[in-house]
Parts: sequence; C-alpha cells; structure tokens
Amino acid sequence: MSTPHSHLPPLEVRERPACMCVHGGTCSTFAPGHALHLIQARLAAATPSEWVDAIVEKTDATAGTLTLRTLDDAARIVVWNGAGAASAVLEGTPVALHGRYGVLAAGAARFNVLR
Repeated sequence: MSTPHSHLPPLEVRERPACMCVHGGTCSTFAPGHALHLIQARLAAATPSEWVDAIVEKTDATAGTLTLRTLDDAARIVVWNGAGAASAVLEGTPVALHGRYGVLAAGAARFNVLR
C-alpha cells in the first residue's frame, strides 16, 4: 500500500532582494545603475559611434545622481548610479555617455548608469 504524496506549495517571496549598495556596500547586482558588467563595458567599447560627449553639471552623492549637459545640443540628462559615480566624478568634468548600453565614462573610470 502506498501513501499519498503531500504537495508542498511554493514559498511566497515576502521581500524583494536589495543590492548591497543600498546598505553602503559594493553593488551586488548588474542591473542598470549598479555594477558594470565586463560584457557591457566591452559592448560599449565596440560601438564607439554611440558615445555622446557631455559635461557634469551637478552631482548629488546622497541620491546617487549626476546631471549631464550634452555638448552637441545642450540636452539635460540625469543618470543614477549606485556604485558611487556621483562621489567619484566632480562637477565640470567632461564625460561620455553610451546611450544604448548605459555606460558613463569619466577618464579611465566606467560606470553602469540608469537614465
């Protein structure tokens, strides 16, 4: 005689996972605005015609935002980065933004950004 199998329902997820940058640590995810993935950096480097030159107009390290002003049409772009780009890049710094892959280049540093 066999006993019936009891069905265990899947566990309900009660909280969304949070990246460690929310708690002051290093980014633990490659989502837009967090840690820069190697493949993301390589794809941006492989498509040089899609970079847009800009100047950092304003930074807010508390919010993690940078306000950029493009050189070609003076468009205002606000980007967010949880990995510390707002504290690493000074106002007035020339940068380049790759729109398709969400990469901000400031000198030799590269950041994953969310527009």
